[in-house]
Amino acid sequence: MRRTPRLAALARAALARAALAGAALALAAGVAGCGSQAAALPAPRVQHAAAAGGLPGLAAQAAAVERLAQRGRPVYCGGGRRRLVALTFDDGPGPRTAALLRELRRGNARATFFLVGRRIAEHPSWPARQRERGALGTHTMTHPHLLDLSPAAASAEIADGRAAAIAAAGTPVDLFRPPYGGRDGALDREIRHQGMAQILWSVNSTDSRRNPPRDFHRTVAARVTRLARPGSIILLHENRTHTIRALRSILPALSRRHLRPVTVPELLAADPPSAARLERGARGCG
Repeated sequence: MRRTPRLAALARAALARAALAGAALALAAGVAGCGSQAAALPAPRVQHAAAAGGLPGLAAQAAAVERLAQRGRPVYCGGGRRRLVALTFDDGPGPRTAALLRELRRGNARATFFLVGRRIAEHPSWPARQRERGALGTHTMTHPHLLDLSPAAASAEIADGRAAAIAAAGTPVDLFRPPYGGRDGALDREIRHQGMAQILWSVNSTDSRRNPPRDFHRTVAARVTRLARPGSIILLHENRTHTIRALRSILPALSRRHLRPVTVPELLAADPPSAARLERGARGCG
């Protein structure tokens, strides 16, 4: 697999920091087992505020992600027992990231951002700022169809994308989403081997449509509002103008339905999927 010199240098630098980040995550998980959060991972102020708002703290979130990573099964939704949903945004960072973060702040909403390594190289300052509004995951290095690659190339895409995100954000990154949702048993095993939880979705906003009509933001907002339910993981993209506009309707609509937007780790810690729901995959989400 060919890489530009800039991306290769970024990946090499990040890999040197990945071991330290992994050690920090292990410490957080260990603290969770002792019933204390005193040594939890350093995090922005908003993450501590979220923990004070009736959600599990960072150590519990790290432990929940680790448990699901060890299971090795894709996660499509939470348990559906609490009125929580996870808004997720793929393909960033990019020129519309600032607008997205403004809308989330206005709506007092938290989210999860699945970042692409080559876009981190173009916008290196954004991942740390996105972390302040939620959680980060990796979406590979160059956003290929992983099923079209050799096993070695797919493994490198996953590892290099994660390393780039860790380098830019300065924190562990243990959530992975495959581009286009493409996965099979071999990829599931590789993601588990790399120690990440694979996060898919139960609600597809369809906001990735090419050449949408002018009022497409209304369609996106109506679809998300109609399909969202407790435990939903909602697929959105941060590089679409109509997605930003749709959020102006989505966030108030979720609030009216008493559905609280949280990060994926918060959802998995507060309302994890049951073993039966996890086994059934997308069908288990209703």
